[in-house]
Formats: sequence, C-alpha cells, structure tokens
Amino acid sequence: MNRREFIRRAGVTAAGLALVEPSRLFAQDAPDVRWRTFEITTRVEVLQAVGPTRVWLPMPLAAAAPFQKTFGDNYRAEGGSATMVERDDLDMLVAEWPDDVTPLLKVVSRVATAGHAADLTKPTVPPPADMTSLSPFLRPTRLMPTDGIVKATATEITRGHGTDFEKARAIYEWIVENTFRDPKTPGCGLGDIRFMLETKNLSGKCADINGLFVGLARAAGLPSRDLYGLRVAKSDQGFSSLGLSSENATKAQHCRAEVYLVGYGWVPVDPADVRKVALEEPPGHLPLDHDKVRDARKRLFGSWEMNWIAYNFANDVTLPGSKGRPIGYFMYPQGETANGRLDSLDPDAFRYEIFVKEVS
Repeated sequence: MNRREFIRRAGVTAAGLALVEPSRLFAQDAPDVRWRTFEITTRVEVLQAVGPTRVWLPMPLAAAAPFQKTFGDNYRAEGGSATMVERDDLDMLVAEWPDDVTPLLKVVSRVATAGHAADLTKPTVPPPADMTSLSPFLRPTRLMPTDGIVKATATEITRGHGTDFEKARAIYEWIVENTFRDPKTPGCGLGDIRFMLETKNLSGKCADINGLFVGLARAAGLPSRDLYGLRVAKSDQGFSSLGLSSENATKAQHCRAEVYLVGYGWVPVDPADVRKVALEEPPGHLPLDHDKVRDARKRLFGSWEMNWIAYNFANDVTLPGSKGRPIGYFMYPQGETANGRLDSLDPDAFRYEIFVKEVS
C-alpha cells in the first residue's frame, strides 16, 4: 500500500485523506501539540517546450514526523501523465508530455505542521535498537565530503569536547561565528563545503551554511542531515526575515539541519537562519551580540518554528528519465526539454509558481 492517499479528480479537496504511516526515521510526535494546516498549490507551465518534456517536483515529506503530517495531494498533468516516485528519503512527482502539447501541471498538497523542539535539559531518548539505521547519515555526498579539509576542520572545532552534545554545539557555534549570508548567492546556494573551506569563503545561503554544519557533523562522527523544504507562513516569533510576507512562496525554499545526539535523539538546528537574522532583520546588518540575533542563536539550536514544511532529506538525486546529471539536493521544481535542463532558479522563465494558504 502506498504511503500516500491520492486524489486524482479535479476539484476534490484533501480534507478526507488518511494520514501517512509513521516512519522509523523520525520520533513520534508528543500529545497535545497544536497543529496548523497549510494548502500548497504549485503550478508549472513550460512555454518553450521542445520535443518531449519532463517536470520533477519535490513533494512534502511523506514519513510521519514530530513536526509534520502530510495528508495528500491532488495533481493533474494536462495533456500528459504524472507518476509518484517514493523512497524513504523523498517523494517526487514525475510528469511527462509528448512534443505536441504545451506542458501544464497543477499540484495541490495539504500539510500540517507543529512547533518542533528537543528537550536538551537532560538525556531521555533511548537509542535505536539498531544503530546501523543511522549509518546513512554519516556518509559523504558529492557536495558534502567528510575527508580532507572537512575532517581536519571538524577535528579542530571539536577538540576538547567529549560528548556528542558538546561536539554538535561547538560546530554550531563555530558556524554562527565564522559564516555569513551572501544575498547575491543564487537560490539557496550550491552547498559545496569543500570549496568553501579551501577558499576560506564561508559565505552563502542555507544550503551552504547548513550543509557545512551537516558535513562537519558527519566528519566528527555525528549522524546529521539537511531537510530541504519551503517557508509557508510568517514568523510568529518576531523575526520578519524568517517567514513569508504574502501567500506567494515561489522563492521561499529553505533547508534546515538535524543532528542525532545519543540521549537526545534528532535535534533540530538552523545556523543559516541565525546569519539571515543578522543580515536582514530591520534595520539590517545586526551584530552577533544584538538581542534579536542572540535570541535566534539560542532558539535555533534545539528548535524550529514550523512556519516551514519539509520536502525530503535526499542528496545526489537522480531524476528519473533525465538526460542530465544528478542534482546535489532536491528543493526546487526541475524541468527538461529536448534542449536540456531548465533553470530551476528562474521561475519566470521556467514558468512555475507556488502559493500557500493556511486552512486551519
């Protein structure tokens, strides 16, 4: 049985869909948590299609998690076909059209989120019965290697820190102190952490800064992962830079990180958003000792405000049927015609848009 329930008839809402089954990859949510439900509408139209055309969309995380529940999706590929591809670390919608139609795809997803925080006051989380289940989160990826300068840097940062908790905290604080957000970086950044360390240019956006946290954590022996997703609402914690200003979320992609700490389980972190607060919170260019930056720095080691949804935690993703190379991470719509891969960071030329509304 599929992990999702799908609605394929146009105009039918997702209100009656069953929840996906829990996954061993996430802890269970606590009782009496306040959940907010969002409807995300993605529309893709490829105006200059040449030959057969394919579009790949990241879909909301299907595995039940303490911070998110995905209810289902309503999708239609006018004049073509659409297929859901499911893996443990991601779900993607693959749409295809022949060369005699204008590709048009519309997807409506309904997702609930709840504020997410780890209890860091004391170790209370028992380890998994089989620790090898964490081994995928120690492996290097193409953009996040764990040897060479990455390993050397992780060793230097964590020297003198004995516990997993101390090591993770040291890496987080080092990144907050030494990186900065570059508003000129396209999209969410490339996430090539070896290049960042070798050039000593520790700038970028979330895929760079949080990717650096994940790579350094893995190099230090701490299971870690990036979760790639989308901001879906304004911040209720007073950070205007960390949320949407309207229902248009076309350029609101954002990735976050998690690190597995023995005794504490999966701990949410987001050093990239600390640097975003420092750069963008009014009046801008705030020092690290500013009250707002200090507040964000404290909050974002151990908690996430869930005005954001997760898509997946996959790396080095092969797009089914594509003639192009695998992508480092899958957070933006992807498209391809007979002329090659479309620019996923140019939604006006690619012609896609994402809108979000809170429904409960």
